[in-house]
Parts: sequence; structure tokens; C-alpha cells
Amino acid sequence: DFEDFREPRPDLDPAMESQLEPVVRHLVENRWPWRLHATYDESISRALDVFEKVNRDRPFDGLHWFFDHAETVSERNIDRIAALGGGIAVQDRMAFQGEYFVERYGAAAAVATPPIKRMLAAGLPVGGGTDATRVSSYNPWVSLAWLVGGRTVGGMALYPRENLLDRETALRLWTESNAWFSNETGKKGRIAPGQLADLAVLSADYMAVPESEIAGITSVLTLVGGEVVHGDGDYRPLAPVLPPAMPDWSPVRRFGGYQHASAAPISPCACDQGCGVHGHDHAAALHPREDVADLRGFWGAMGCSCWAF
Repeated sequence: DFEDFREPRPDLDPAMESQLEPVVRHLVENRWPWRLHATYDESISRALDVFEKVNRDRPFDGLHWFFDHAETVSERNIDRIAALGGGIAVQDRMAFQGEYFVERYGAAAAVATPPIKRMLAAGLPVGGGTDATRVSSYNPWVSLAWLVGGRTVGGMALYPRENLLDRETALRLWTESNAWFSNETGKKGRIAPGQLADLAVLSADYMAVPESEIAGITSVLTLVGGEVVHGDGDYRPLAPVLPPAMPDWSPVRRFGGYQHASAAPISPCACDQGCGVHGHDHAAALHPREDVADLRGFWGAMGCSCWAF
């Protein structure tokens, strides 16, 4: 299925199970890990039917496999995943599409999307991510702000306090816990002897800043494999010169990315100039009060150009 909550939930092809089964059998026979992207519980249920069928005669037996996304996964299916030794990798897509989800399914349906605390209580490996750059930004701090604060980037509160994660748990999903998904447990994810020397010095104390400031945290010094790969401010002389961002039209080339946001505020759309009607709130054009059928009035004299963004 797919993640666009402006569209109805898609029904998978009736032949999905017959097509998926030989693929899963081949993966298990060769002991190859796999991941399956599924947003909706209905899709997860059908995939689990296949996984359980294969597992009965080709036991997974500790093979790492997992679902991505799982925003609406049910408690029953969480337990089925746990029984098969699987995990779930969650991303902050609700931070960017929470309003659309609530508009389509209602606020009550959004209170645990995804139900991370229930996943952890079931003993599942759970990892944090962004799904960048298909759906959201690569910025981990936007994701961590969502995990801790439960708000969309537009400010909508999605989750009750009891469904939010504390800061340490959220950070572990992004670091130590993620090592399971790449079969590198004990090799990376912690600052510890014997693990990879990947670390970052931050612009602010993640454990202490107000929730509203978590998304604005940046790295001022980044090491990968013990080598400096990024430096800002006082650390800039330590960093290598990086090639220009690709592609040529990337906003990062023009604005410098998140690390320079405080010096040069960027509109969310990163465009040079706002629409004559909606400013930089281009999403407002999706549900306009104006008569969009009036080509001369709306698109002409009023100057709406949101289509360009």
C-alpha cells in the first residue's frame, strides 16, 4: 500500500498472497533478511498470513525481518509479528501527514499511529527513521521531536501524553535499537568500546531543551569511523570540503540545509517568493475558499501560483 493519507486506503491485488509466498520461501531458504513496507493493518494481516504459512514448514528461526511504517497495525498483528521474531521500523510520516490522516479517519483513529509503546511492550525490535526523502526530511531531530512531543510539523497534537515516548527511549530507537535491523547489534548504536566510532556533538542538550526546540537541534561536529566528516562554527576548520549538493536545483545548494536555518530562515516550501493569494501556505490551495473554476479571477488577477510548489 502507500502513505498518501489524502487518498483512500488501497486494496491489494487478490493475487498478492500467491505472488508473495514464493518470494518469502526463497528468502528464508537462503537465510536472507527482508523488509516489507506496509502502512495499513489490512495489508499487514495479509502479509502475516503468508509469513505464518511459510514459517510452518520453513522456520524463520531467528532470521531478521521486519515491517516498515505500520501506522495502523493492530494489537493482534503486533503479537503475530512478535511470535515470528520480526520487528517494526517506524518513521515520522505522521509528523508530515497527520492533518490529512485526521481529516480522513478522525482524531480518535490517530491517537496511536503508530502504536510504538504497544510494540515495545510486546518485545518487538523497534527502530526510528524518517523514510527520507520520499515522504519526509532526512533530519533526525524532526523525527525525535515528533516521537517525544506528538505533534505534526504544523503544530497539531496527535497523541495523548500516555502514548508519547520519553527522550531516552526515543533516542534509543534511533541509535542502539536500529542496529538490530541491519544485523549489527553490538557493532554500532552506542558510544562504547568496540563499537563504531560514529558520533555527533550537538548544538544543544537534547535531554534538556524544551520539546519545542528539539527539531532545531543540529550537529556542530560529526565523526564517522573516527574521522571528521562535518564541522560547523568553531569546528568548521576540522571538516573536509564537501562537494556541492546534488541535484543542481536542490534547495540545500541555495540555503545550506538545516544547519543554517537560524541564520537564513526558510519557508517550509523553500521557494523564493510566496503565492500572491496564499503566501507560503501552498497547502491551503487544496481546499480554497476562492472559486478556483474562475480562471481569470483566481489564476489571473489573484495570482495564485501554488501549483508550482
